[in-house]
Amino acid sequence: MANGTGILSAGTVGMATPEVARRTWPRWLALGAAMVAVAVIAVAWDAAGARLLLGAVGAGLVLRGAALLRSGSSVAGEPAVDPRPLGVAAVALGAGALVVAVVSAALSASVLLVGVPVLLLATSVGLLARGGTARRGGQALLVWSVLVTALLVVTGLAQDWDRAADVATVVAALAVAVLGIPLLVGAVNLRTVANTPPAPARAGCGGCACGAGGCGS
Repeated sequence: MANGTGILSAGTVGMATPEVARRTWPRWLALGAAMVAVAVIAVAWDAAGARLLLGAVGAGLVLRGAALLRSGSSVAGEPAVDPRPLGVAAVALGAGALVVAVVSAALSASVLLVGVPVLLLATSVGLLARGGTARRGGQALLVWSVLVTALLVVTGLAQDWDRAADVATVVAALAVAVLGIPLLVGAVNLRTVANTPPAPARAGCGGCACGAGGCGS
């Protein structure tokens, strides 16, 4: 969601040039603030919190899919991994989520009730397929996914599925807020990089002629 700025990490921020940082940090700040704001409003707005969350996620998927389609069509030659199929899928899923969010609040809650545990489990499996820190994160997320799924099922069976959908909305809002916080931190770090003054130009010779009587010789 960083729109071409690379993986959000300390290494990415550290490698950014001041020019790139000046273009990037306002977008990261706006996106992170919007994600946190959507999460807070969705939790507080009982009547339409699920619709707001689903619509925001749908819009994000459409924008990300469009970016993938642009990157796939602008690269010279064939990329190693063609991002266009993933872009098409993201646009289709995002558009469907937007339609559901506009049409029905009850259906939006039902989509979140099913989609939240499925998305958590799918993400954890994807992280487990990697190595290092990503794999450890996938293991932690898998435990969290199982607990969330069990909580939703128990809530639905013991109380009612509307209450379970409310819980799923809160979990989805928490996930959106958690994803937004690193963007805010990254924006602050990028702003620091953007304000770094350029290194002064090195004047004078590099020492090659000094032994022969100076640069003038």
